[in-house]
Amino acid sequence: MRIISGSARGRKLKEPQGLDTRPTTDKVKESLFNIIQFELEGRRVLDLFAGTGQLGLEALSRGAEHCTFVDQRREAAALVRENVKLCGFTDRSRVAQEDALSFLSVCREKFDVVFLDPPYQSGLLEKSLKLLTQFDILREHGIIVCESGMEWAIPTPEPPYEAGREYRYGQIKLSLCRRTGSVIQ
Repeated sequence: MRIISGSARGRKLKEPQGLDTRPTTDKVKESLFNIIQFELEGRRVLDLFAGTGQLGLEALSRGAEHCTFVDQRREAAALVRENVKLCGFTDRSRVAQEDALSFLSVCREKFDVVFLDPPYQSGLLEKSLKLLTQFDILREHGIIVCESGMEWAIPTPEPPYEAGREYRYGQIKLSLCRRTGSVIQ
């Protein structure tokens, strides 16, 4: 697992032991960042269910202003902190070890890009998406990127949010949701 592009390009990230974390494959990650490449420069990012932190770190490497990483597991949060330090992004990062749904319920920040990659089949993707739109923590033109299994369908979000395109990579699907005014289709 490595950073694909930007200021930390080629940096190898530390990986977790065991099977509790399912890192996004390099192929899917590269495709994801090709899709949102013009949406990152100077933006604030939320990496919910961060795992290793690789999505938020890739965003920082590509010019995002700041990333907040959230994972409830102590081991995952510690791994994210190590990877943030390894990439030299400590001054542009915050790592929160807490439940994602609780974090969203009390969040006072606004973000431009949100990565949602919870464990498949957990029901957390739907719950997180609902809270994100309910508490309206995206700035205008904000984008939510959901990674899921092929069977998952993005629920119809309430305005000012709308479902965007879906991209399929084998058994993995990326679904975009945007706040009204976003340029990504």
